[in-house]
Amino acid sequence: MEKSGLGRLSRPIGLALVFLAVSGAMAAGAPAFAQTRAPDVPAPPQAPAREPMTVGVIGLSHDHVGNVFNSDSRGDIRIVGIVEPNRDLARRYVKKYGLSMDLVYDDMKTMLDKTHPVAVTGFGPIADHLHIVEIAAPRGVDVMVEKPLALNFKQAKTMARLASVNHIHLLTNYETTWYPTGVEVKSLLDKGNFGPVRKMVFHDGHAGPSRIGVSKEFFAWLTDPKQNGGGAIIDFGCYGADLMTWLTKGETPLSVTAVTRHFQRATYPKVDDDATVIVDYRDAQGIIEASWDWPVGRKDMELYATGGQIIANDKYHLRTQSSNDATSQARTLSDRSHPYDDPFTYFTAVVRGDVVPEPYDPSSVETNLLVMKILDAARESAKTGKTVKVVD
Repeated sequence: MEKSGLGRLSRPIGLALVFLAVSGAMAAGAPAFAQTRAPDVPAPPQAPAREPMTVGVIGLSHDHVGNVFNSDSRGDIRIVGIVEPNRDLARRYVKKYGLSMDLVYDDMKTMLDKTHPVAVTGFGPIADHLHIVEIAAPRGVDVMVEKPLALNFKQAKTMARLASVNHIHLLTNYETTWYPTGVEVKSLLDKGNFGPVRKMVFHDGHAGPSRIGVSKEFFAWLTDPKQNGGGAIIDFGCYGADLMTWLTKGETPLSVTAVTRHFQRATYPKVDDDATVIVDYRDAQGIIEASWDWPVGRKDMELYATGGQIIANDKYHLRTQSSNDATSQARTLSDRSHPYDDPFTYFTAVVRGDVVPEPYDPSSVETNLLVMKILDAARESAKTGKTVKVVD
């Protein structure tokens, strides 16, 4: 067993994190860029090789679950149990990755009691996240779930309390955490060379689950408001809410105003497929444009400050321009350093105490509780047609 009493007691009480997951960039047509590396926290010193962290996988219906199997194949982690009552779905993944059906269990309690993983990862409906923490936390098992943290703020508060009381790490896997452009944007703003930020604009999404061809199991709950909490406003609105909370160092916004649309109503009759969310702060404004109706997949952001602008076109490409300069400066960044370049190596580093995230890191529970406040307010605003105040 990897989890020693000393390792558990050495953690800060109530420490809980949130993860962010990474996918493709939109570099097509980009001009020539200077190649640089974004500033990163120094990687921990190389230690003698250790056994991979043992992990249980809860659910297989999220199409991003392939990432955890790839991590197992690389030896970054070791999957010791899988919870998936849909046997046909389980067989598909077990066959694809050369594993055994002996790893598959129908329920989480049985899997945990028989395999004793150090941590679990959730790859099912967002509505299942609370249940995962309710079962894992009392057993001292660390948890990582796919974004967003919870179905709503009420559930998120319960999850945070369980993580704190049981001294476990709680991470939420977002894609954009691993973008070197995000780290560089934060570094440039913290240096103060561009002055205070006045406007933050986040574009996230793709052509929609149907058009991009997600699996039928994923589509079923992704388009169900009871299991996903909404459509594009949740699926992609959470990215902008997380990043703006990180960039403002955990500042609580004053209000949220949101409008949702149904451009593909026949395809997504129960949930929105496009959302525009305005998040007002005391001295700045955030705008989230989340959609399942973009012509291309995108995850980019624009920061406008009193002394210039910073445009992160995608994962690697960044453009800056000072208000005193007539032209912009373009750069291409390299991948983040180990273990900050991959969700599962980072998960392992956090669990083992090799990495201690800073307060209001994009992966922290504090940040993502605020994300859920913003998303709850956005849903209410879209439903009522009114601006919703955010209570601190």
